[in-house]
Amino acid sequence: MATDGKPTRVGIAGVLVIIGVLAFIGWGLWLAYHPAPVPLQGQVEAQSINISPKISARIEKIAVREGEAVAAGAVLVTLDSPELRAKLAQAGAVQDAADAKRDLVDLGARAEDIRAAKAMWDKAAAGADLADKTAQRLGALHKEGLISLQRNDEAQTNARAARETAIAAKAQYDAALTGARPQEKAAARAGALQAKAGAAEVDAAALDLVLKSPRAAEVDKVVLHPGELAAAGFPIVTLVDLADLWVVFNIREDDFAGVKLGARLEGIVPALGDRQVKFVIDTIRPRGDYATWRATRQSSGYDIRTFEVRARPQARIEGLRPGMSVLVHSR
Repeated sequence: MATDGKPTRVGIAGVLVIIGVLAFIGWGLWLAYHPAPVPLQGQVEAQSINISPKISARIEKIAVREGEAVAAGAVLVTLDSPELRAKLAQAGAVQDAADAKRDLVDLGARAEDIRAAKAMWDKAAAGADLADKTAQRLGALHKEGLISLQRNDEAQTNARAARETAIAAKAQYDAALTGARPQEKAAARAGALQAKAGAAEVDAAALDLVLKSPRAAEVDKVVLHPGELAAAGFPIVTLVDLADLWVVFNIREDDFAGVKLGARLEGIVPALGDRQVKFVIDTIRPRGDYATWRATRQSSGYDIRTFEVRARPQARIEGLRPGMSVLVHSR
């Protein structure tokens, strides 16, 4: 009996083994067709600020270090430009000259010049009176035949010339009293304003020799160092605003379910000990075509695009920094 039962027990064990193997294979196939959902992974980014000069100048001093927190208005970089200092002096001299010319035109002639013009007019008027009297006397003598016609004509001509000289002297005296013409005053004022604007332009450029932080931030990178020449527009220091953070997710459109503006996401930050965080989607835009198209099948189907989705934290998260990963397991 025992001998007859032994093959039976072996056969049952074999059947059980086969059933176990088939069950394992079936379980594996089920897992293959029902994979565990992959969490949505994003990366924290922050607003960066490039501190660049408006003019080319040599760096005199870097007042901050990488990783240092700076307040709004803090001095970051001091530049040096001998050329700009020379332009400042030149602009100041031009402005002083234009202001002096404007004041001179507005003030008019000096009192001494007015008195001199008045004296010249009086002298010319006296000469004209004498020339008129002389011409009258000689004219009477000419009528009596006592002098020649030539002498009489000379006296009349001298009288007319003396009167014209007196008129010219009177005009010079009036011009000295009146001062410059309105057009001359307007031109002098315009020249002074132009010089002032030129000086203000140079002053504004000089202010840029000291670069300050536009907001409270953290120094991310110091690109150039003292002694180096900084080109206009090239960043010297890069700041990062840790108060302006967001998370970037790259999501294919076949995994876009539940993604919309204003939607809320909950995830964890591994770098912060799997801390739970909440975000709100505020930006959705397609990524570049060159790297985001993907065919759903080799022979048919449609091309899938990838979208950049940005989500901002609902509240300030202490310790959250650019570069950290955020995992979202459910949406």
